[in-house]
Amino acid sequence: MNYFELFALPSSYCLDLNELRSKYLELQRAVHPDKYANASERERLLAVQKTAQINDGFGMLKNPINRAEHLLSLAGIELAHEYQTVKDPMFLMEQMELREELEEIPSANDPEQSILDFQQQIDQHISTFEQQFINLFAANDQSSLAIAADNVRKLKFMLKLASEAQDLEERLLGF
Repeated sequence: MNYFELFALPSSYCLDLNELRSKYLELQRAVHPDKYANASERERLLAVQKTAQINDGFGMLKNPINRAEHLLSLAGIELAHEYQTVKDPMFLMEQMELREELEEIPSANDPEQSILDFQQQIDQHISTFEQQFINLFAANDQSSLAIAADNVRKLKFMLKLASEAQDLEERLLGF
């Protein structure tokens, strides 16, 4: 299923999330099961199935990793349930160094500033991988798509680090 088509949106990593939300609500109103309360059993079942499909599509497209994986899937590259990992030794070394840096933040002289600096660094990496993905996906050849898939794998690492940094910030600041 092409969720971009379902929501009448361009097949692109860069989406207007407000537009996605608006189309989601519009589609939900159109097929809400309550509208089919007096319909046949088959029509009620179809409404429930369509609602589930819309919910799945919304979840897929609003999440940047899922959206990238969906785009790759539409291009014939399946990442969603793969077990392949990043094989780039330089990237893996950098990941280890970033994890060590994150672990050391609580004992830094200024943990609050350290976590902000770390988050800025991670945000820059995320932005770089997203831009590279956009460019590689646009090239639309097998070699570029394979590299784009690897970028998504790397992006997953960075987003996980960003999440862990957010958790640490909340602990440090007592949220």
